[in-house]
Amino acid sequence: MNEIVFLVEDAEGGLVARVLGHSIHTDADSYDELRKQARDAVRCHFDASEHPATIRLHYVKDEVLAA
Repeated sequence: MNEIVFLVEDAEGGLVARVLGHSIHTDADSYDELRKQARDAVRCHFDASEHPATIRLHYVKDEVLAA
């Protein structure tokens, strides 16, 4: 596996992230903390030989505007 993608979304009081295609998820209060948590989650989930070369954080912001 070359790359793993976290879908990052705003949550009440912070951020949540989940990996597409795997049961890996984490949360954090800040984006900097989320980076650390994502790396840690991937290290815990995969053996060293299966560890992806790249971790991508895809931040999705759903914004609703009043007309």
